[in-house]
Amino acid sequence: MLSYQHLYHAGNLADLHKHALLAWVLEYMTAKDKPLSYLETHAGRGLYALDAPEARKTGEAQAGILRLEQSFAPEHPYRRAVTATRKAHGPAAYPGSPLIAAHLLRPQDGLTLAELHPQEFAALKQSMAGHFAYIRQCDGLEMALALCPPTPRRGVLMIDPSYEVKSDYVTLPKLITDIRRKWNVGVILLWYPVLLSEPHVPMLASLAAQHADLAVFETRFPPIREGHRMTGSGLAVLNAPWGMAEEARRIDALIRAGQG
Repeated sequence: MLSYQHLYHAGNLADLHKHALLAWVLEYMTAKDKPLSYLETHAGRGLYALDAPEARKTGEAQAGILRLEQSFAPEHPYRRAVTATRKAHGPAAYPGSPLIAAHLLRPQDGLTLAELHPQEFAALKQSMAGHFAYIRQCDGLEMALALCPPTPRRGVLMIDPSYEVKSDYVTLPKLITDIRRKWNVGVILLWYPVLLSEPHVPMLASLAAQHADLAVFETRFPPIREGHRMTGSGLAVLNAPWGMAEEARRIDALIRAGQG
């Protein structure tokens, strides 16, 4: 069983980048009356306490959401989701992407989440109490391949692995291509860390070779502490909604300005 626990990293700059863009995509998609499906392959626990010892130990949230939250307008969907989560769970609460989706989706939309780790899965079920969602303890990539195309066909797939399994960098392009072959209208989001060793570079090259419309949105930031290998956050997107590139530039500028 994999050992990654996102509680140590919740609310960091990578979360801010990923979650702000996801929230924007969901707001864009829900602007039309048509229902949609939201699927997530690595849901985690859905809700994080930024005052927990694990979060305090790394200080990553302090450099992320706790420092830059006010840079987002109150009406931005990311900030609305954070505010709604705190209202429901207390001032130290931070939403993972499942709760962000739950706060921004509508009753007619579908929400399907996968989490393999038993403790994270149990926490996810508790976090999502009161929100209508299908929650599965399973391999999320296998679930996505099996369920796509979903019903409704219009929708969003978030792929957000921890990359503890280094072969993910090699296997994800083929899996995404297989999903896209079955579901050509879906907005597919693949998050990846930007590390000093840059293992994401050949993965993106493989995706770009198979998908001419691949959009890549990255932001860079200094390592949060000595010895930390992450220097940025990336989101690779198929069927990127119109205007997403402009929003990504705004979020990148916000993150860079916040490093001063």
